[in-house]
Amino acid sequence: MPSLLDSSHWRHWFYPGPMRVFTPEEMAKAGQQPWPAAVDSYVAINLVALLPAMLYTRHGRGWGTELVWWLMWCGLAVLALVGARSLWRHPTRKRLNIYCYGAMFALGVVIGVLVKRGHVPVGWVLDHNIVMIAAMTGVLSAWWMVTIFRVQQIEGRLRELADQEAALRLSTRLAAAQIQPHFLFNTLASLQHWVDTGDARAAPLLRDFTAYLRATLPMFERELQPLADEMEMVRRYLAIMQARLGSRLAFRLDVPADVDSELPPGIVLTLVENAIAHGIEPQLRGGHVEVAARRDAGRTVITVRDDGPGLAPSWAEGVGLSNTRRRLLAALPNASLTLTDAAPGCVATLTL
Repeated sequence: MPSLLDSSHWRHWFYPGPMRVFTPEEMAKAGQQPWPAAVDSYVAINLVALLPAMLYTRHGRGWGTELVWWLMWCGLAVLALVGARSLWRHPTRKRLNIYCYGAMFALGVVIGVLVKRGHVPVGWVLDHNIVMIAAMTGVLSAWWMVTIFRVQQIEGRLRELADQEAALRLSTRLAAAQIQPHFLFNTLASLQHWVDTGDARAAPLLRDFTAYLRATLPMFERELQPLADEMEMVRRYLAIMQARLGSRLAFRLDVPADVDSELPPGIVLTLVENAIAHGIEPQLRGGHVEVAARRDAGRTVITVRDDGPGLAPSWAEGVGLSNTRRRLLAALPNASLTLTDAAPGCVATLTL
């Protein structure tokens, strides 16, 4: 452990305070906590309790003198709170030392002026120097503790936000890794079979599959993407599934161009995948999937509807849907995702 006499520590004797300096962006991001009003209440309660104690003891002084002393303590407390609030908003080492040295200098000047003009005798100053030193030490220590606590609070919040962003990036990459492998393999198998047999469906499928991969692979590097990009990916996916399932799958996209919003990549795609996997593929006759979007009271509402068997009585949210909901709320805390029976089928409603 370094000694306090080392060059990196001795300066704290004369210039104490935290070394960390936050940028305006960091303060805007993590420094929005309000000043704790309990501190004001605590100081006020102590000042109110101090007045009767001073009037009771008096120490040989009159009532008026004690009242003046109490008002002086109130003024000192107000100045201390004003400085503490300022340090709460800007917890810097420089500001802390300016306030500390400034307060000591101001106290010295006031006492010097009062002594020089004869308002306060030198003996009084010597008799009360312990009280003044204790009061000044209390104020400076309070400022120092507020600054240290505030810096640690903001650093902790920045670490928490960084961890949340890292978790969101990780969940996005996991979502990319969870693109259904069987979908890719089955699509490639169908494509290979159609190429080998000279089926005319091979070329359109290859175009849609290439466009789908081009849209999906880079998108997971983004935390949010426009709804138009998400719907283009959904359209390519549905075209591929329609080529594979043939007449068993019909779909419709109803997303007006003026309905735009941003959302985590792959959210709607996951809902469409679930609709096909649980609502269309289990039925021999197939079914219909409809994706629609609209504006409603300043929000974007996206629905994914299928006409399959609907939610089973014992239905429970699976891992994929849970991960989708977690990614959605991590990126957009005010968003919501619900699944309801549509009789027939199921409706997933995404509100942004």
